[in-house]
Amino acid sequence: MTEIVHVSAPELVTYADEMAELLVETVEEGSSVGFLAPLDREKAAVWWRERAAAVELGEVSIWIAREGCRVAGTIALLRAPLPNARHRAEVAKLMVRPAARGQGLGRALLEAVEAYARVEGITLLILDTERGSLAEQVYRKAGWTEVGSVPGYAADPAGSLKPTTFYYKELAAA
Repeated sequence: MTEIVHVSAPELVTYADEMAELLVETVEEGSSVGFLAPLDREKAAVWWRERAAAVELGEVSIWIAREGCRVAGTIALLRAPLPNARHRAEVAKLMVRPAARGQGLGRALLEAVEAYARVEGITLLILDTERGSLAEQVYRKAGWTEVGSVPGYAADPAGSLKPTTFYYKELAAA
């Protein structure tokens, strides 16, 4: 049974090694999540631990999909820092272990973020993903609207520049 858990800063530190394994697997299989291959597992764990300060400050919220003691997926919500943008946030780092894909975990993680955003009064979510990626199907099926693509926006794990597509979703406040 999979459980979606909103993690605190101390919990993030506790799960950092598991989340590093997820991040390394995601990069190794070719998903563009901001890192180049090969990604060192310890550097990935340090990267997750460094997010704990932002979680503590309320700048970032992170959820994990947990299957027993194992982290099967994750997603983050980054709050806009400026006063005129408090109504919006960015969805980032949606990752599901390659072996756990196709079971609805990505969709469940998105739904958790959207529900939280509504309660927090966030009415606009944005995200970006590599054009042509499997993630695009998840976002479209979840009701996200494509804004457009930017060529050569980010490098894939192999270092090749790829186009990135931007999406948004408007939410009704809870």
